[in-house]
Amino acid sequence: MTRTNWAAVTAVVLALLFAGAATVASAGREDSPRASATPTADSAEAGFARDMAVHHQQAVEMSFLVRDSTDDEEVRRLAYDIANTQANQRGMLLGWLDMWKLPKISTDQEPMAWMARDGGHAGMDGMDHGAHEVRDGSLMPGMATKTELEALRTAKGEKAEILYLQLMTDHHKGGVTMAEGCAELCEVDTERALAEGMVSAQQSELDLMADLLKARGAKPRT
Repeated sequence: MTRTNWAAVTAVVLALLFAGAATVASAGREDSPRASATPTADSAEAGFARDMAVHHQQAVEMSFLVRDSTDDEEVRRLAYDIANTQANQRGMLLGWLDMWKLPKISTDQEPMAWMARDGGHAGMDGMDHGAHEVRDGSLMPGMATKTELEALRTAKGEKAEILYLQLMTDHHKGGVTMAEGCAELCEVDTERALAEGMVSAQQSELDLMADLLKARGAKPRT
Protein backbone atom coordinates (compact mmCIF):
# COMPACT_ATOMS: atom_id res chain seq x y z
CA MET A 1 0.00 0.00 0.00
CA THR A 2 1.40 3.40 -0.96
CA ARG A 3 1.79 6.12 1.63
CA THR A 4 -0.93 8.13 -0.12
CA ASN A 5 -3.41 5.26 0.08
CA TRP A 6 -2.44 4.57 3.69
CA ALA A 7 -3.10 8.20 4.63
CA ALA A 8 -6.47 8.02 2.88
CA VAL A 9 -7.49 4.85 4.72
CA THR A 10 -6.30 6.27 8.06
CA ALA A 11 -8.30 9.48 7.55
CA VAL A 12 -11.51 7.62 6.70
CA VAL A 13 -11.16 5.16 9.59
CA LEU A 14 -10.52 7.96 12.09
CA ALA A 15 -13.51 9.93 10.81
CA LEU A 16 -15.79 6.91 11.23
CA LEU A 17 -14.46 6.10 14.69
CA PHE A 18 -14.91 9.64 15.98
CA ALA A 19 -18.34 10.01 14.38
CA GLY A 20 -19.49 7.05 16.46
CA ALA A 21 -17.80 8.38 19.56
CA ALA A 22 -19.59 11.72 19.25
CA THR A 23 -22.78 10.20 20.60
CA VAL A 24 -21.18 9.95 24.04
CA ALA A 25 -19.28 13.22 23.90
CA SER A 26 -20.38 14.36 27.34
CA ALA A 27 -18.70 11.46 29.11
CA GLY A 28 -15.60 12.28 31.20
CA ARG A 29 -12.97 10.45 33.16
CA GLU A 30 -14.38 8.88 36.32
CA ASP A 31 -11.60 10.35 38.43
CA SER A 32 -12.13 13.88 37.14
CA PRO A 33 -14.05 16.44 39.22
CA ARG A 34 -15.64 17.62 35.96
CA ALA A 35 -16.49 14.11 34.75
CA SER A 36 -20.26 14.70 34.84
CA ALA A 37 -20.17 18.47 34.36
CA THR A 38 -20.92 20.34 31.15
CA PRO A 39 -17.86 22.32 29.96
CA THR A 40 -18.02 26.05 30.52
CA ALA A 41 -17.58 28.72 27.86
CA ASP A 42 -14.00 29.42 28.95
CA SER A 43 -12.96 25.77 29.30
CA ALA A 44 -10.28 24.03 27.26
CA GLU A 45 -13.01 21.86 25.73
CA ALA A 46 -14.98 24.84 24.43
CA GLY A 47 -11.88 26.79 23.38
CA PHE A 48 -10.48 23.87 21.41
CA ALA A 49 -13.83 23.18 19.74
CA ARG A 50 -14.22 26.80 18.65
CA ASP A 51 -10.64 27.33 17.51
CA MET A 52 -10.22 24.01 15.72
CA ALA A 53 -13.53 24.50 13.90
CA VAL A 54 -12.17 27.76 12.47
CA HIS A 55 -8.80 26.17 11.71
CA HIS A 56 -10.44 23.21 9.95
CA GLN A 57 -12.68 25.45 7.86
CA GLN A 58 -9.66 27.04 6.23
CA ALA A 59 -8.09 23.65 5.51
CA VAL A 60 -11.29 22.61 3.74
CA GLU A 61 -11.26 25.84 1.72
CA MET A 62 -7.64 25.40 0.65
CA SER A 63 -8.26 21.78 -0.32
CA PHE A 64 -11.16 22.72 -2.59
CA LEU A 65 -9.03 25.44 -4.18
CA VAL A 66 -6.19 23.09 -5.13
CA ARG A 67 -8.61 20.41 -6.30
CA ASP A 68 -9.77 22.80 -9.00
CA SER A 69 -6.25 23.99 -9.86
CA THR A 70 -4.44 20.76 -10.71
CA ASP A 71 -4.96 17.44 -12.47
CA ASP A 72 -2.40 15.63 -10.31
CA GLU A 73 -4.20 12.65 -8.78
CA GLU A 74 -1.96 12.33 -5.71
CA VAL A 75 -2.47 15.92 -4.62
CA ARG A 76 -6.18 15.86 -5.48
CA ARG A 77 -6.63 12.66 -3.45
CA LEU A 78 -4.81 14.16 -0.48
CA ALA A 79 -6.89 17.34 -0.75
CA TYR A 80 -10.10 15.31 -0.85
CA ASP A 81 -9.07 13.29 2.21
CA ILE A 82 -8.20 16.43 4.18
CA ALA A 83 -11.39 18.24 3.16
CA ASN A 84 -13.60 15.23 3.94
CA THR A 85 -11.98 14.39 7.27
CA GLN A 86 -11.74 17.94 8.57
CA ALA A 87 -15.27 18.85 7.48
CA ASN A 88 -16.56 15.84 9.44
CA GLN A 89 -14.48 16.73 12.48
CA ARG A 90 -15.61 20.35 12.29
CA GLY A 91 -19.21 19.16 12.38
CA MET A 92 -18.48 17.16 15.54
CA LEU A 93 -16.80 20.11 17.26
CA LEU A 94 -19.68 22.48 16.47
CA GLY A 95 -22.17 19.79 17.44
CA TRP A 96 -20.57 19.48 20.87
CA LEU A 97 -20.82 23.24 21.39
CA ASP A 98 -24.51 23.03 20.49
CA MET A 99 -25.00 20.11 22.89
CA TRP A 100 -23.25 22.02 25.66
CA LYS A 101 -25.32 25.14 24.80
CA LEU A 102 -22.14 27.18 24.37
CA PRO A 103 -21.44 29.96 21.82
CA LYS A 104 -19.54 29.04 18.67
CA ILE A 105 -17.76 32.41 18.72
CA SER A 106 -16.04 33.98 21.73
CA THR A 107 -16.13 37.77 21.93
CA ASP A 108 -14.09 38.07 25.12
CA GLN A 109 -11.34 35.51 24.54
CA GLU A 110 -8.53 35.53 22.01
CA PRO A 111 -7.88 32.41 19.91
CA MET A 112 -5.87 29.74 21.76
CA ALA A 113 -6.10 31.56 25.11
CA TRP A 114 -7.45 28.31 26.58
CA MET A 115 -4.05 26.65 26.01
CA ALA A 116 -2.41 28.77 28.72
CA ARG A 117 -4.88 27.66 31.38
CA ASP A 118 -4.67 24.92 34.00
CA GLY A 119 -0.95 24.42 33.61
CA GLY A 120 -1.14 23.87 29.86
CA HIS A 121 1.99 24.22 27.77
CA ALA A 122 1.05 27.03 25.39
CA GLY A 123 4.57 27.09 24.01
CA MET A 124 4.60 23.58 22.55
CA ASP A 125 6.80 23.33 19.46
CA GLY A 126 7.51 27.04 19.60
CA MET A 127 4.04 27.91 18.32
CA ASP A 128 2.43 29.54 21.34
CA HIS A 129 -0.35 32.05 20.78
CA GLY A 130 1.66 34.88 22.24
CA ALA A 131 4.24 34.55 19.47
CA HIS A 132 1.60 34.65 16.72
CA GLU A 133 0.79 37.93 15.03
CA VAL A 134 -2.88 38.00 14.06
CA ARG A 135 -2.84 39.65 10.65
CA ASP A 136 -4.41 39.52 7.20
CA GLY A 137 -6.93 36.85 8.18
CA SER A 138 -4.42 34.54 9.89
CA LEU A 139 -6.02 34.13 13.32
CA MET A 140 -3.92 31.26 14.67
CA PRO A 141 -0.52 29.63 14.05
CA GLY A 142 -0.43 27.78 10.75
CA MET A 143 -3.38 29.59 9.21
CA ALA A 144 -2.82 31.10 5.79
CA THR A 145 -3.27 34.83 5.27
CA LYS A 146 -5.81 36.30 2.85
CA THR A 147 -2.91 37.16 0.53
CA GLU A 148 -1.70 33.54 0.55
CA LEU A 149 -5.21 32.24 -0.10
CA GLU A 150 -5.54 34.56 -3.08
CA ALA A 151 -2.19 33.32 -4.42
CA LEU A 152 -3.43 29.74 -4.11
CA ARG A 153 -6.69 30.68 -5.78
CA THR A 154 -4.87 31.99 -8.87
CA ALA A 155 -2.06 29.41 -9.06
CA LYS A 156 -2.32 26.51 -11.50
CA GLY A 157 -0.66 23.14 -12.03
CA GLU A 158 2.53 22.33 -10.19
CA LYS A 159 2.78 25.85 -8.80
CA ALA A 160 -0.60 25.37 -7.10
CA GLU A 161 0.44 21.92 -5.85
CA ILE A 162 3.62 23.22 -4.22
CA LEU A 163 1.92 26.24 -2.65
CA TYR A 164 -0.90 24.09 -1.31
CA LEU A 165 1.50 21.55 0.17
CA GLN A 166 3.56 24.30 1.80
CA LEU A 167 0.52 26.12 3.20
CA MET A 168 -1.07 22.90 4.39
CA THR A 169 2.19 21.81 6.04
CA ASP A 170 2.17 25.03 8.08
CA HIS A 171 -1.55 24.54 8.73
CA HIS A 172 -1.10 20.99 10.01
CA LYS A 173 1.77 22.02 12.30
CA GLY A 174 -0.47 24.64 13.90
CA GLY A 175 -3.32 22.15 14.13
CA VAL A 176 -1.12 19.51 15.77
CA THR A 177 -0.04 22.04 18.40
CA MET A 178 -3.66 22.84 19.27
CA ALA A 179 -4.67 19.18 19.28
CA GLU A 180 -1.77 18.36 21.61
CA GLY A 181 -3.06 21.11 23.90
CA CYS A 182 -6.51 19.53 24.06
CA ALA A 183 -5.02 16.06 24.53
CA GLU A 184 -3.32 17.46 27.62
CA LEU A 185 -6.05 19.73 29.00
CA CYS A 186 -9.44 18.43 27.82
CA GLU A 187 -11.28 16.21 30.31
CA VAL A 188 -14.13 15.07 28.05
CA ASP A 189 -12.97 11.65 26.90
CA THR A 190 -14.30 11.73 23.35
CA GLU A 191 -12.99 15.21 22.62
CA ARG A 192 -9.60 14.27 23.99
CA ALA A 193 -9.65 11.10 21.87
CA LEU A 194 -10.52 13.15 18.80
CA ALA A 195 -7.62 15.50 19.50
CA GLU A 196 -5.21 12.58 19.91
CA GLY A 197 -6.44 11.13 16.62
CA MET A 198 -5.87 14.49 14.91
CA VAL A 199 -2.27 14.53 16.09
CA SER A 200 -1.60 11.06 14.71
CA ALA A 201 -3.37 11.57 11.39
CA GLN A 202 -1.95 15.02 10.69
CA GLN A 203 1.60 13.97 11.54
CA SER A 204 1.22 11.13 9.04
CA GLU A 205 0.00 13.60 6.43
CA LEU A 206 2.93 15.90 7.21
CA ASP A 207 5.30 13.07 6.24
CA LEU A 208 3.33 12.48 3.05
CA MET A 209 3.36 16.18 2.12
CA ALA A 210 7.13 16.35 2.66
CA ASP A 211 7.52 13.49 0.18
CA LEU A 212 5.21 15.16 -2.34
CA LEU A 213 7.12 18.43 -2.06
CA LYS A 214 10.44 16.63 -2.50
CA ALA A 215 9.14 14.94 -5.65
CA ARG A 216 8.45 18.43 -7.03
CA GLY A 217 11.87 19.81 -6.15
CA ALA A 218 10.47 21.83 -3.25
CA LYS A 219 10.37 21.64 0.53
CA PRO A 220 8.33 23.03 3.44
CA ARG A 221 8.71 26.71 4.19
CA THR A 222 11.00 27.73 7.03
